[in-house]
Amino acid sequence: MPLGAKAEKFANTYIRNNSEALLKAKERSLQCFDMMDSVFTSYDLPTELKYLAVVESELNPNALSPVGAVGPWQLMPATARILGLKVSRKYDERKYFKKSTVAAARYIKDLYAEFGDWLLVLAAYNGGPGPVYKAIRRSGSHNFWKLQSFLPAETRGHVKRFISTHYFFEGTGSVTTLTKPEIQGKK
Repeated sequence: MPLGAKAEKFANTYIRNNSEALLKAKERSLQCFDMMDSVFTSYDLPTELKYLAVVESELNPNALSPVGAVGPWQLMPATARILGLKVSRKYDERKYFKKSTVAAARYIKDLYAEFGDWLLVLAAYNGGPGPVYKAIRRSGSHNFWKLQSFLPAETRGHVKRFISTHYFFEGTGSVTTLTKPEIQGKK
């Protein structure tokens, strides 16, 4: 299924402007994508979700956001602890690919149980469930494309960066299976 014209333009622009970082992430992916695929499969989640770590951190286990999110999945300390990771001054399991991927899979599975739509899951992963619920209420829709204007710009962009990153890794002419209606029902 090809991307729509606007989405394809966004994807091409994003890929062109971020090609160096995406190529570095593609090199790093050789070390971790098989493990991520295995974890997501064991949680009955689409393996394409591994591209979320590319968007979050470019697969850098030491990535640190200005707000304190750490690791390849950019988990906040409180969220990481809820998901069973140890986070202290001397030891931070958010930096470990396998442990943080398991935690991210658990979180994503919970978000999917809550929203039932992969694009809304990606939005909630970025900005939290609250802004997504607010956008649903304000728009009267559970469709990301219809409610996106009610989300923060960072969250809208995050979902589109995920789609673009998937497009980069999977190749031209392929759209993320997470946006296909027959996959959206998969838990």
